[in-house]
Amino acid sequence: MSVIDKVIAAVTPPESEEARVKARQKARAAAAPGDWLSQIIDHHLVLEDAFARVKAAGDASARRAATKQLGVLLTGHAIAEESVIYPALAEAGEKAHSGMGYDEQALVKVQMALLEKLEPMSQDFIDKLEHIEGAVTHHMYQEEGTWFLELKDKAPAADQAKLTQRYAEEFDRYVGTDALA
Repeated sequence: MSVIDKVIAAVTPPESEEARVKARQKARAAAAPGDWLSQIIDHHLVLEDAFARVKAAGDASARRAATKQLGVLLTGHAIAEESVIYPALAEAGEKAHSGMGYDEQALVKVQMALLEKLEPMSQDFIDKLEHIEGAVTHHMYQEEGTWFLELKDKAPAADQAKLTQRYAEEFDRYVGTDALA
């Protein structure tokens, strides 16, 4: 395990599956159909499926293709949050959460670049992938458990509508509308 992997493991203690499920249920209850929070939760589910597809790939070619798709989804999701949601969090007085979100997503981008250099069918690849997945899972738990609920409570209704429109535009600009089909 690399030093960076050890740092990730140290700062991202795993939550229980039960805690993650409760956080997602609470976030889903706070979301309105089609709003920015609902879109983000849907994207989190897509990301979880994308990690599973990488792990399930039966050969190097399939694993590379699944990893590339995972990278596109992770980056598109991160760009949308970083350009729309995190600034709104900071404006709502949650600068620490906003800053942590940026930092965690930057770290995942670095780790994904390192993952692409590994032999896709190797144990090192799986180990790195699982570290990335753990960091992303923890990050989603933070967002769904508290960060985004705080933004839902603090941002005015007019801002909520703008966040919904802008988040969708940013995600679609990078990922495209067909990527989730």
